[in-house]
Amino acid sequence: MAYDFDTIARDYDRMNHLMTLGLDRCWRRQAVKGLHGHVLDVACGTGDMVLELTKRGCTVTGVDLSEEMMSIAKTKAPATYILGDAEHLPFPDAAFVAVTCAFGVRNFVHLKKGLGEMLRVLKPGGRMVILELATPDSVIIRPFYDFYAKHTIPLLGKWLAGNRTAYAYLPESIERFPKGEDFMQIIKELGAAVVQHKQTFGVCRMYQITKP
Repeated sequence: MAYDFDTIARDYDRMNHLMTLGLDRCWRRQAVKGLHGHVLDVACGTGDMVLELTKRGCTVTGVDLSEEMMSIAKTKAPATYILGDAEHLPFPDAAFVAVTCAFGVRNFVHLKKGLGEMLRVLKPGGRMVILELATPDSVIIRPFYDFYAKHTIPLLGKWLAGNRTAYAYLPESIERFPKGEDFMQIIKELGAAVVQHKQTFGVCRMYQITKP
């Protein structure tokens, strides 16, 4: 990762909701539809995805590297929270009926290894749902997105969270991260089936993955 998430934990939720104009809540609600049973939420952060899953009656285990982020998550939703690395998940094979990750895989140091671990702990026939930010495909939308991402978001980070560096890193990491077919190809190479659903002009991508 390019920065320590502990340092932005206090302002993380406020910035997320502001930067996405509140759409992150809608994206999470879409992602958890149809999920049930014992679900693992990887890179659970401050627990917004855990909260949506518990609202659906799921039993949730959340894993994250940031102790400060998880301390906030614990105030939101009842779940088992474990300080851990997505690339070395401390669970046996096929331990969960579903695995989720909202806006976290972009920060994996070794993407394929982390995704492989998530599939390893998923039961055969189980579902994995990944939400990730992306650059829009539309040539009409893209210039507006670029200005907002590269100029407005870092300024908001400076004014509201006192951390311009962290929020300048955000659009840079989105730009570098594989999206659409490129990301789906990695999943297919790991032996799973995947479909993509673009949200809000493709600014957010939902990948629904099925383990054979």
